[in-house]
Amino acid sequence: MIRNYITEDLNSWTGRVDSVDDYDSFRWHQWIQILDLNDESVQPFAGTVGIGIIGFMCDYGINLNKGRVGAANGPKSIRRQLANLPCQFDKKLKLFDCGNVFIDDLSLREAQDSLAEAVDKILSLNLFPIVLGGGHETAFGHYLGLFKHFNECAEQKQKIGIINFDAHFDTRPYKETGASSGTMFRQIHDLNKENNLPFAYMVMGIQKHSNTNSLFKYADEVGIQYVLAKEIVHGDLYTQIEKLDEFLKAQDKIYVTICADVFSTSYAPGVSAPQPLGLDPEKLLVFLKHIFSFKKVVSFDIAEVSPRFDQDSTTASLAAALIYTVVMALDKYR
Repeated sequence: MIRNYITEDLNSWTGRVDSVDDYDSFRWHQWIQILDLNDESVQPFAGTVGIGIIGFMCDYGINLNKGRVGAANGPKSIRRQLANLPCQFDKKLKLFDCGNVFIDDLSLREAQDSLAEAVDKILSLNLFPIVLGGGHETAFGHYLGLFKHFNECAEQKQKIGIINFDAHFDTRPYKETGASSGTMFRQIHDLNKENNLPFAYMVMGIQKHSNTNSLFKYADEVGIQYVLAKEIVHGDLYTQIEKLDEFLKAQDKIYVTICADVFSTSYAPGVSAPQPLGLDPEKLLVFLKHIFSFKKVVSFDIAEVSPRFDQDSTTASLAAALIYTVVMALDKYR
């Protein structure tokens, strides 16, 4: 049984109803189904494309990182924006709300372990996981679930490449000071090293003023590939896509994660670490669609949407648009 897990109330999925019988007029709140991951009678999805949405109601890692808390309420805010999206995908695609993991009375690692169990279960049910953060500590729990599913007991190990859209490396040391929302990818590096697995990590949107020299040195030391935000903003899009292609071709599986602070505050004001010089979402959408065209992506999450600071739900609405792009890509390419 997954600890600190609760199913989502279907009544939280509400919105405009244009028709009750014309699928072409349906919105997501009319198509979503509730799924209980702790129900052992649930059978694996046998259809073409099934998507399992799960929330990680935790921003304890942000607190430990001395950031602005509030992202624990991100899943609720994002769901509210998802509800009214149009069902423009094939009717064979099914949407499942797989509930939430919350942190009450758990340590950060215990909450991440619960998320890992949930992600593993979603994958075992033949569903594609979409995780709604939460702080970006979401990423370590999410990756633990991928590791458990694809590598822990598997005879043939899978090389899971990580593509992170983020202003930060999130590779700070943690063994003396403890884990937080700024340490996850160093933790993943160490986990892979302990298990004789390669560490394949690419970050797009790095801000020089948001990372210390030691983090850039660590990136070079362990072979992290990164693209600076200014290279995306002012550079040639095709050059960045060529870098992505080289990375994608070398991986067996791809895990995509987005930290909302990669965007400029004009697009994403509701984040833990506001970024005045961040990316334009339109360019990220081009990258996202291209990544999914490789048919290697096995999971996706978006983190650090903080309703507490989100004027007019701008950031949650952007998160919903990104998730819409992911779902439409899965419908197209799987």
